[in-house]
Amino acid sequence: MAGHSKWAQIKRQKAVVDARRGVAFTRLGREVTVAARNGPDPAGNFQLRTAIDKAKAAGMPSANIERAIAKGSGQGGGEADQFEAVRYEGYGPGGVAVLVECFTDNRNRTVADLRLAFSKQGGNLGESGCVGYLFEQQGVVRLEPPLPGEEALLESLLSLEEQGGPPVLGYSLEGENAEVHCAYSRLESLQHHLKQQGWPVHDWELRWMSSTPCRLECEEQLRRCLRMLDALEELDDVRSLTSNLEADADLMDAVMG
Repeated sequence: MAGHSKWAQIKRQKAVVDARRGVAFTRLGREVTVAARNGPDPAGNFQLRTAIDKAKAAGMPSANIERAIAKGSGQGGGEADQFEAVRYEGYGPGGVAVLVECFTDNRNRTVADLRLAFSKQGGNLGESGCVGYLFEQQGVVRLEPPLPGEEALLESLLSLEEQGGPPVLGYSLEGENAEVHCAYSRLESLQHHLKQQGWPVHDWELRWMSSTPCRLECEEQLRRCLRMLDALEELDDVRSLTSNLEADADLMDAVMG
């Protein structure tokens, strides 16, 4: 029976992985579909090019990507998909601010699902603008490791601005990984200039950055907040999730361990 038990466990693990991959592909497909409304040619549509690169990086089959483009551009033999990008805002336990970006074809369903996920852990879905002022949207370009070092990166970024490139808002280094930040409207320009300078650009995205963190020191509040964020992230309509949650590393390890 030991072999049977091991096989059953492997099948369960594979089912979980497959389910997560299916959810990821659904979200990425919607992102490609929405981006393709501005034109089916990625060469002239930066939003679509970004969505396609993200989908390919996740291992999404080319046929799925092509179908998503056809849906969005109206080339699929029918009307374009009715998915729209919508942002929702709310609060988690301890006053943690949460931004949820969705792709939805039914706002009533999406709002009901979000409200339930918030309320189950003591949070609440708020009105538009209730926490948005606590976040700033920035463009983020990730560079491929290995990198020559922080000094070389800093000199390159200063040179980029001196030569008329987009202003850099900052950068971050973690081990061999590096990210460069800019205003959200300058993302296309930044990744282009970094490539011209010879930097190995891995990918890029628009990301909401918290300006005012909310630090939780209560273990129960932190546990409920993490459960709420997990529940929100699992919803089919959710495209991305951002919060200003901050907690001590030891407390986080205790809760997640």
